[in-house]
Amino acid sequence: QVQLVESGGGLVQAGGSLSLSCAASGRTVSNYAMGWFRQAPGNEREFVAGISWRGGSTYYADSVKGRFTIFRDIYENTVTLRMNRLKPEDTAVYYCAADAYGLGSSPVLEEYDHWGQGTQVTVSS
Repeated sequence: QVQLVESGGGLVQAGGSLSLSCAASGRTVSNYAMGWFRQAPGNEREFVAGISWRGGSTYYADSVKGRFTIFRDIYENTVTLRMNRLKPEDTAVYYCAADAYGLGSSPVLEEYDHWGQGTQVTVSS
């Protein structure tokens, strides 16, 4: 079984940066595509970024393209979301997810097999 634990969330001013980390345990996720999602109060959970199992392909929601970067370390079993030029509308709980069969590009929640518990990101204006 895979366990995912996110860390790195917090409070930051608009224009600032944060890095979120997702650490996998239980078994390796080196052959899983990985994704980051977020959910703001009253909103549905939405796709933010994804990365293929080898890390060669990355995918981003239009709202974060050019500001966020996803990368992974298959040896450390971690996936990182680097967030720059943060905006108040980026405020949400951010979730890490693992997809055993996908490419990392899917926005469909049901296609992901494992989820973390989430970490809060708050961007003040």
